[in-house]
Amino acid sequence: MSRILVIRGGALGDFVLTLPAIRLLREGFPSAQLEVLGYKHLVALAEMSGYADAARSIEYAGLAGFFSDAGELSPELVEYFGGFQQIVSYLFDPDQVFSNNLKRAGVRNFLAGSPHLTGREHAARQLARPLESLALYLQDPAAVIVPNEKRTVNPMLLAIHPGSGSESKNWPLQRFQDLISAFLAEKEERRILIVGGEADEARLAELTRALSTEKIEFACNLALPELAGRLQNCACYLGHDSGVSHLAAAVGVPSLLLFGPTDPAVWAPANKQVKVLRAPCLTMTGIGLADVLVSLGEIMS
Repeated sequence: MSRILVIRGGALGDFVLTLPAIRLLREGFPSAQLEVLGYKHLVALAEMSGYADAARSIEYAGLAGFFSDAGELSPELVEYFGGFQQIVSYLFDPDQVFSNNLKRAGVRNFLAGSPHLTGREHAARQLARPLESLALYLQDPAAVIVPNEKRTVNPMLLAIHPGSGSESKNWPLQRFQDLISAFLAEKEERRILIVGGEADEARLAELTRALSTEKIEFACNLALPELAGRLQNCACYLGHDSGVSHLAAAVGVPSLLLFGPTDPAVWAPANKQVKVLRAPCLTMTGIGLADVLVSLGEIMS
């Protein structure tokens, strides 16, 4: 199998959860040219880690014809797709319009992995399940990302991502403020890196107004390879059920994740250094400040 293409849309967490499947393909066919068609800022993580040999942006106008029953197929993409001996797609394609158009383009070996997952098993295992038809079986569902820079851990640095893709998955902002004040007060040498993206700008702005100290650095909208490099040097990471949490776990940071309505058995990173706190009431307000401080102290010690 000389050329393999993996097609993956979705957000950061979706992509990181798919990395074990991509790694499985890489290990199963080490001599193949493995490419990923996806969002360039996400695919950069696979390239950086050595899983993908090349990447192509999914944000390409010519791709639209492949999602139409009677669409005119781009000759360039017909040639591109037809050059792969195996294509694995995680695009939403309930009516098989995309897969049928790939067949029109000359694709003979196609595997479809549903991006809509169930609550039965860990998400990474579900995403790797289609590869069993290639005799590839996922043993370890933990994602691993290898930043470009060498890891140099600051034992006093805590990274915090106070947001997620849904407000229902966020710990109250006031508790983050109280935690940060208490955490920094315990030891003079402690420092905090607060990270976030566009979706977190309102929460980060509020924290910026409430917390004015030289011991806190705010890093918003970093490129993902740079964010991965920054996170790997932290002694601990605190976050929610979010893509950034999956990134932190994948670069090896000991992580404390606060879960509410979503099931950590399915959605939490499978990395061994990850600890999950979840209240019996399954709400974020049910997670107490004292419990989080105790768990952080245990991890950082």
